[in-house]
Amino acid sequence: MYDQSLFLRTLSRFAVVLPARYDLEDVLEELTKSATTVLGLRGSGVTMAEKGRLHYVTAVNHSSGELERIQEEMQAGPCRDAYDTGEVVRVTDVRQESTRWPGFSDTAIRVGVAGIPMRLAGETIGALNIDSAEPREWSDEDIAVAVVLADVATSYVINASKLRQQEQLSEQLQGALESRVVIEQAKGITAQQNSVSIDQAYQRMRGHARSSNTSLRVVAEAIVAVGLQV
Repeated sequence: MYDQSLFLRTLSRFAVVLPARYDLEDVLEELTKSATTVLGLRGSGVTMAEKGRLHYVTAVNHSSGELERIQEEMQAGPCRDAYDTGEVVRVTDVRQESTRWPGFSDTAIRVGVAGIPMRLAGETIGALNIDSAEPREWSDEDIAVAVVLADVATSYVINASKLRQQEQLSEQLQGALESRVVIEQAKGITAQQNSVSIDQAYQRMRGHARSSNTSLRVVAEAIVAVGLQV
């Protein structure tokens, strides 16, 4: 039976954090801790896919980390199956899965495990792995709660990616603006030095950049900063 009150508090807390800037690893670590507590588990962890391979990202404790590492090493286990199929994988007792996942079964002996796919718009990007200290019959309620938490984890991953993309775009725009400012300054200086029009000054700068195999911005910075004449 899950802790409903803690579950709601967890969702509320993460809803507040999501719009803000955050360290993804710290947030996912906090999320796995919450999943473990809410469901009364031994532990939980997150694996993410990169070029079709699952990679261990974080786990709530050492034992759960070992489960994630063995899945990463062998590319086999409930998280791998959840990722491949896009479906929840629930196992009551790993000892019954020695043929299905021999290496993982040896590591995870005497635990119940479940792999919850982390999906976005039909694409699976990873999996949330939950595990209990003893064999466990995963109820539909258990899985429903775990799916919500996996969706939260997915939201954080996607949001972090969007934030980084926005940062990169802002950096590129800022760089373009800075280039434009210094180029305009250099055009004015060059036009005055050579008694030519702004357009002619610009063509001189472009010609110098091509002949010296460098960028127009570098030429402009040299004109402004050290008095390069073209």
